[in-house]
Amino acid sequence: MNYQEAEKKLKSCGQEHLLAGWNKLGKKAREALLAQIATLDAKSLAACRKALASGGDAIDSSKGRAPKVAVLKGKALAEAVAAGERELSAGRVAALLVAGGQGSRLGYDGPKGCYGIGPVTNAPLFYFHARKIYARSLRYGAPIPFYVMTSEANNAATVKCFEDNGYFGLDPKNVFFFTQGMWPGMDKDGRIIMDAPGHVFMSPDGHGGLLAALKRSGALADMKKRGIKSVFFFQVDNPLVEIADPAFVGYHVMQKSEYSLKLCAKRDPKEKVGVPMKFGDCHRMVEYTEMTDEQCNRRDKSGKLYFLYGSPAIHVFDRAFLEREASKQMPLHLAFKKIPFVDASGKVVKPSEPNGYKFEKFIFDILPNAKVAAFLAFDQKDEFSPVKNAEGGDSPATCKADLQAKWRKWLDACGVKVDASVPLEIDPAYALDASDIKKNGICLGAD
Repeated sequence: MNYQEAEKKLKSCGQEHLLAGWNKLGKKAREALLAQIATLDAKSLAACRKALASGGDAIDSSKGRAPKVAVLKGKALAEAVAAGERELSAGRVAALLVAGGQGSRLGYDGPKGCYGIGPVTNAPLFYFHARKIYARSLRYGAPIPFYVMTSEANNAATVKCFEDNGYFGLDPKNVFFFTQGMWPGMDKDGRIIMDAPGHVFMSPDGHGGLLAALKRSGALADMKKRGIKSVFFFQVDNPLVEIADPAFVGYHVMQKSEYSLKLCAKRDPKEKVGVPMKFGDCHRMVEYTEMTDEQCNRRDKSGKLYFLYGSPAIHVFDRAFLEREASKQMPLHLAFKKIPFVDASGKVVKPSEPNGYKFEKFIFDILPNAKVAAFLAFDQKDEFSPVKNAEGGDSPATCKADLQAKWRKWLDACGVKVDASVPLEIDPAYALDASDIKKNGICLGAD
């Protein structure tokens, strides 16, 4: 793209100000700016402005009802596990990880997935995810392709982490990296913000951007070529997640579901998690901010919360459903943030108050489009302990404690007691559960 083409494009969408400081830029800066302008899409910019005008897409949750949530036990659990194991043995299951974030909130300069969480080894989050996939592949004798969505900011470092660690035992041919999209930030008037002379402020388009990214990168085509039917989706900050859990995969398949969600009981009525609700014949995810106080505290006849279950973003998708949705335009959500900007004199200003909007897509916005949706309950202590904050709740300290509590529970089932004061770590490739420990034997380190 040359200057004239950029000027024509920007005039057509009312963003000519991006070239205002052109004469003060050097050759490389001009080339970089033209490259950014080339990525701007007129339809996407129009969608951003529409979202600004409407205040973003919010849900009126007043008529929502609690969905039917399954709790698998006994025969039902055994049947689901068997169905899931058939899918895994046939190689029809893939794993999809959302890993575009940085570890800045943890005081870590790098991809969040590279953050060390191993209680003994300080192994990174990526290690626990990849080793679980490796172990599951060995158990069922078929590869589980691993699709990892990164961002422009952390893709190179993420790939290097995998390379430096020998892909954690995985075959590189079965690991597919792809980057999520980036969207420009805008002020309240819909003008794109420049955060430095000759540079457009861009931010990741959210986990919902994975649909377009899957299609753009060729990942969806790769899944189809491999014969993948079910795609297990999870987020990088939760090392307790049971990746490609046979019971969940099997339940998804048995229900002929297009979009299945694992849900856990909320720890308090106003916990900051999305809550699925049923509206007529379809389901939607309702953010906690969109629920009334009455809804948050509503109880059923037994005294339990009516809207008991929240979503920790553990899903299974039908691959064909993802293909169908990848070509559709998704709703945009607004985030009012402090964004550095270039003032009229060309000086960079770091605002003390929010001044601009970031635009995000949420993957659960495709839930209403699923012809069949399924919901499965699980115990939060067993499968969900995210690393989000440097201290306090959902921190490295709480996550490490939860990991070790889970491992101690396995050892206890094998008749081995390990004192809570003793640091403990189990390689997922050695054991995915207590049954693996019983089968493989136990070898504890020296006292």
